[in-house]
Amino acid sequence: MDTGLSGFIKKLPLEVFKLKSISEISHDVFVLSFDKKHDFLPGQVVAITVEKTIPPRLYSICSGKDEKDISVLFNIKHDGILSPLLAALKEGDAIMVSPPFGAFLGDEKPAWWIAAGTGVAPYRSMLRSGLANNKKLIHGGRTTDSFYFENEMLDAFNENYIRCCSQESGEGLYNGRLTNWLREQQQLPAGQMYYLCGSSEMVVEVRDILISKGVEIDKIMSEIYF
Repeated sequence: MDTGLSGFIKKLPLEVFKLKSISEISHDVFVLSFDKKHDFLPGQVVAITVEKTIPPRLYSICSGKDEKDISVLFNIKHDGILSPLLAALKEGDAIMVSPPFGAFLGDEKPAWWIAAGTGVAPYRSMLRSGLANNKKLIHGGRTTDSFYFENEMLDAFNENYIRCCSQESGEGLYNGRLTNWLREQQQLPAGQMYYLCGSSEMVVEVRDILISKGVEIDKIMSEIYF
């Protein structure tokens, strides 16, 4: 029996789209694009699958709200069913996509955007939708090729783009996990929002660190990737 999120996802209405493009931007990490039939708010998600017999999964939109296509960022889960099939798609292949939805929404107020891995996707949508002013982006990854859209983020954020690399070192990188970087901060800005996007473990750990440093729970907004 389906319960909770999986049951909700399976009930979402799906439309057939033709894939406009797909590119591998890092090892086993892809951006796929299709026509935008529905408007969306930066930070929202779509459910995607390749056929009705395969349960759809949720992917954050990584394109701007005024672009003509919708793009999503995903990595191959080698123990999964859907992501290897998505990675094998070619231009013109059919995919099934839900209308955009979700409440992980950016705005123009000061905030820290905190992401691990492909959790950077919604922040790129927010950036490309004109919401990057007064923001700091903290992005965690295992290796130096884990910082997707790195050049775009450097151009937009400069010193407010913190790359935390846990397994490799490199110029301009913090050598360690993003949670370590957060723990080392003596004082966090008060009164602003903190957005968290990544695995459930990352989100819970970061949330606990923020709260321990005086951030109020209602100033923390989370999006968990499963």
